[in-house]
Amino acid sequence: MVVTGDCRLLHTCEMCEYNNETDCKADKNEHNRWLVNKRMGDIKYKLIVGSNKGGVGKSTVTTNLAVALAEKGFKVGLADADLHGPNIPKLLNAEDVRLKSTDEGIDPYETTNGLKVASLGFLIEDPNMHIAWRDAVKYDFIIELLGNIQWGELDYLLIDLPPGTGNEQITIIDFIGDVDGAVIVTTPQELALLDARKMISFARDSNVPIVGVIENMSHFVCDAGKKYYIFGEGGGKKLADELVLPYLGEIPLDSDIVSKSDQGEPVVISLPDSPAAKAFLQLAENCQKFLNPEEVKAG
Repeated sequence: MVVTGDCRLLHTCEMCEYNNETDCKADKNEHNRWLVNKRMGDIKYKLIVGSNKGGVGKSTVTTNLAVALAEKGFKVGLADADLHGPNIPKLLNAEDVRLKSTDEGIDPYETTNGLKVASLGFLIEDPNMHIAWRDAVKYDFIIELLGNIQWGELDYLLIDLPPGTGNEQITIIDFIGDVDGAVIVTTPQELALLDARKMISFARDSNVPIVGVIENMSHFVCDAGKKYYIFGEGGGKKLADELVLPYLGEIPLDSDIVSKSDQGEPVVISLPDSPAAKAFLQLAENCQKFLNPEEVKAG
């Protein structure tokens, strides 16, 4: 078989058995862009979740937001694009999962509530092993994540971004084309707010609509019911007001989030009546309102 310029095989060039000088005459960049476009065309809303800073709980927020949307009855996918810290499998108790390849691409992992997940973590035998890749290899993997995974028809695809505003983020936005929104995660600390401003600037320069700002680790509530603002008070709300953005709410600093995350049991499912779970469900509702303003008007 000789693959010509109009190749429409449903896997990326990097995974193709014909990817050599003898068998393939196709434009590999054109084919990969066609394939990503085809996959993304079956997805109603594509959202990126970013912070530009590590350590603010972005992956935990992304996972619980995805689970919350699935619990609301939506078809949801979760793409873990944090290549140096692919923590989504740990957060879903799925570190032993290995994805299966077919002629149509790679099947994502599916949780009991229907959430479809893909992560580099599913390909690593030892979760303690570091990833030391140059940008060219990262680029290839992102194309695999977007184009080779059989996401199918989804209402939402959430993409957990790595820290920074570099190669991975640029490649994802470039290949998706029309990203429907960015959720910005911060903590109240001024240092985190400074980095969140950079993420907001990046999203605006990339023509990505900003769904809003969410403040993680907002406050701690002691047994007596008193709130303690360990990392500062109201920073996320002030940032949103300053940059004229929606404020999506606050997630408390809660030991249940920590313990359930370590156990791979998102609080939205494991502790649905907790303040943390309710905060994530409200975040899901706010995202839905942002993307469907006509429903708000009709209501």
